Amino acid sequence: MIAALSEVFLGARAEERLTERLGEAKRLGAEVALLPELPLDPWVPATRTPRENDAEPPGGPRHEAQSRAAAAAAIGLVGGAIVRDPATGRRHNTALVFDGRGELAATYRKVHLPREEGFWEADHYEPGDAPPQVIRGFGLPFGVQICSDSNRPEGTHILAALGASAVLAPRATESATFSRWELVFRANAMTSAVWIVSVNRPGPESGVPLGGPSILVSPDGDVVASTVESLALFHLDEGAVERARRGYPGYLDTRADVYADGWRGATSSRSRPPS
Repeated sequence: MIAALSEVFLGARAEERLTERLGEAKRLGAEVALLPELPLDPWVPATRTPRENDAEPPGGPRHEAQSRAAAAAAIGLVGGAIVRDPATGRRHNTALVFDGRGELAATYRKVHLPREEGFWEADHYEPGDAPPQVIRGFGLPFGVQICSDSNRPEGTHILAALGASAVLAPRATESATFSRWELVFRANAMTSAVWIVSVNRPGPESGVPLGGPSILVSPDGDVVASTVESLALFHLDEGAVERARRGYPGYLDTRADVYADGWRGATSSRSRPPS
């Protein structure tokens, strides 16, 4: 059972509130809680000006707050922070995955960064340069794709090919664009034969009209649940993954060799919108 928590945790009581909400999710039967993108930061990409204290080193204060909250509630947690690489000084939008003891189990750096009004992300952190990995030890094996990563389906397809049964997608998107996100999630779920769970930041921030439902999509591409409730519980059945992979298009070969050859011949950069 996964709890989708459509909340951000800011201010003096942030850790206390997070611990309370994780405890509630645990009491309701959740094994893992999924938070929105950058859940302990204000939506800093609303402007083009990064601030020093938006980011932290590995194991920094936001990391520690999420670790303590997960341990106090004895629940797995997919959270995140802007983490500064101590070797390079580069900042990355980083998913942080904690187990029920508060230990860091995995990280993932967002690869695809928007650069447009309200979403000046490329001005605040740099793209990740590593493919997603399957995370085990939480029941269903899963991977993480952060927000706009889902609009490049290769990451979801790679995770499925590596054995993931679910993809968890924290996001920060506008409510008016939800129908487009639903379309992407349904296509990714169906073509990869995985569950997709996504949770959004809950409402407008700094003039950006953020908001929109948390969503659960089945491995055959059906929307099982879509809700704006701040806490939603989603049950993910592994049998549905097995059935989808026996049916069409789930049984089709991955053919990573063919596509790797194709990508080697393609440019790795694309034109960007005007800055």
